[in-house]
Amino acid sequence: MSTSLQDYRAVVGSEVIDELKIAADQVKDRKIQHINSTFVGGGVAELLARMVLLFRELGIETTWDVIKGEKPFFEVTKAFHNALHGGQETITGAMFDTYRETTARNLEEMEIVGDVVVVHDPQPAGLIERRSSDCRWIWRCHIDVSTPDTKVWNFLKPYVDRYDSSVFSIPEFSQQLKIPQFMIAPSIDPLSDKNKELPQETIDRALEGFGLDSDRPILTQISRFDRFKDPIGVIRAYQLVKRRRDCQLVLAGGAADDDPEGTEVLQEVQKAADGDNDIHILALPPHSDIEINALVRGSTIVLQKSVKEGFGLTVTEALWKKKPVIAGAVGGIKLQILNGITGFLVHSPEGAANRVIELLGNPELGQTLGMNGYLHVKENFLTTRHIRDYLLMILALEEPGKDLRYLTPDF
Repeated sequence: MSTSLQDYRAVVGSEVIDELKIAADQVKDRKIQHINSTFVGGGVAELLARMVLLFRELGIETTWDVIKGEKPFFEVTKAFHNALHGGQETITGAMFDTYRETTARNLEEMEIVGDVVVVHDPQPAGLIERRSSDCRWIWRCHIDVSTPDTKVWNFLKPYVDRYDSSVFSIPEFSQQLKIPQFMIAPSIDPLSDKNKELPQETIDRALEGFGLDSDRPILTQISRFDRFKDPIGVIRAYQLVKRRRDCQLVLAGGAADDDPEGTEVLQEVQKAADGDNDIHILALPPHSDIEINALVRGSTIVLQKSVKEGFGLTVTEALWKKKPVIAGAVGGIKLQILNGITGFLVHSPEGAANRVIELLGNPELGQTLGMNGYLHVKENFLTTRHIRDYLLMILALEEPGKDLRYLTPDF
């Protein structure tokens, strides 16, 4: 069932929706164009899928386009992604040539139609070559570039400096740039299939379908099969817990079209789990949102033991479902998990295991953390706040001296 802006009043309150409409009226004559590297898989695609529809409902013409690239290009941009996160990658001149060549083809084929063009992440950053004086270009960086590989960042920076502004998820990710920088945290859609309330029978049916025993504790991590998500570390934490407490582990995720490493990492995870029937590795197809929702709601504890993370929407989604979350103390996760209040932050498999054992022995603590997490997300990380921030950023860019506080009382 489709949702409309009015449906969000019951979640966030009428005042929030009215504020959005006031802000949207100020920019309704602009056309916004989002550009990224995939329609399917990963947090950016999920964010855009809902935001584009809500912008349109607010009366703002909004489009979403995706660059085209062959496998070698996405292998290069995956290496760039890892290197920008601070990972060790061999970066060659030929890789930069591949990036430039694919960018050149997209510059010829991509139609730029927006008055405001929002380019997401490094893959399409080179499209700034099409910038004209009659539209605003915004580079939205979703990844952790707090300690980037110098070679890759120095290659990208001249592109980024030509934008009108940049957007990062948290202050730690900001860089020395010639352009204004905005801090806008990502968000989840509380009414999407992945986050809406589900009947208990739907949850039970999903758990049974995945071969899980609902009478025994279930530890779950939802993420792409990516080394930065540390699925092997999650297995190690589970093995430590298993020495003292009975439990099951679920590692569930899908693939993103722009991530060629996913299959390789999935195979590594399957090998690490070999022989343990209580480890369930689920490579889910696209559009498995109801199944993921049910899996999280049926879990005892949710893990997100990332070693690098731009934001971690899977954390947000679990907190929204009032689940106790144990997560790596990295990136945007630290905005969401206030240690000991909305969840637990950890630095190692051993630390994660200790917190799991603590929560399994104290369900009341898990309930308290879950409720605190839910309230934290409701206040800070829902789609309506995200849209408001985008609208106010556009206004700030167009009228830098204008006081925008009158648009939203709490701005």
